[in-house]
Amino acid sequence: MNHFKTLGIALLATAAVGTTSCDSVGRMSNQNKGVLIGAGSGAAVGGIIGRVAGNTGLGAIIGGAVGGVTGGVIGRRMDKQAKEIEQSVPGAKVERVGEGIVVEFSSAVLFGTNQSSISPAAATTLNKLITILTKYPDTNLEVDGHTDNTGAAAYNQQLSEKRANSVAAYLRSNGIATGRITTKGFGMDYPKYDNSTAEGRAGNRRVEFQITANEQMKRDAAKEAGQ
Repeated sequence: MNHFKTLGIALLATAAVGTTSCDSVGRMSNQNKGVLIGAGSGAAVGGIIGRVAGNTGLGAIIGGAVGGVTGGVIGRRMDKQAKEIEQSVPGAKVERVGEGIVVEFSSAVLFGTNQSSISPAAATTLNKLITILTKYPDTNLEVDGHTDNTGAAAYNQQLSEKRANSVAAYLRSNGIATGRITTKGFGMDYPKYDNSTAEGRAGNRRVEFQITANEQMKRDAAKEAGQ
C-alpha cells in the first residue's frame, strides 16, 4: 500500500478532516500532510493504520505525530532529509509519511541469502546513509527487519531480529548515537508485497528505517512555529 492510501486510512480512522478524499491528500504538499495526519494521530490510531498497511513502523510514525503547525515545520525538515537520502543512497526506497521518513532496503542490498552479517557492498551503502543521519542528529531511528513467508515462522522471526540488530550495530560502530536507535524484528507477520510471487517475496525480505523527530527537534519546531 502506498503512503497516499495509508494517509486516506488515517483520515477516515480519525474523522479529523471531514470530507477530505485520498485524491485531495495526494495533491497536498508533504508539509500539509504532516499537519493533517497529526490532527488526528495517536498511538492507537497509528497501530490500526500500521496493521492495515502491513507496516507497523509506518503506524508508529503516524501514531507519534505532533500535528498542527509544529508538525508542518517537522514535515519541511523531513522533506529535505528524505530528498538527500533519495539522491545519495543507492538501493534505498524512500517514502515520506506524515512527520517521518521510511527508508526501505531489500535484504538483497544488505545481506547474502539467509545471512545477517553486513556485506562489504552493504557497508558502502550504509556509509552513505550514515553521512546523512549524522548531518541530522535530531532524529530517532527504528530499524525493522522483515522476511517473506517461506520457511518456519520461528526461523524467520529470528532472522529478522538478527538483521535489524546487525544494521543497528553497524550504525552505532560508525558514530550514530545508541540513544537514537531501536530495533524490531517482525518475521513474516507484516508483508508489504505479494508473497504469492517471487518478486513480492523478494520485496518482503527487507529492512526498514523509520526516521522520526526526537524531542529536541519537536521543541525546535514548536519554537519556530511560535507555539
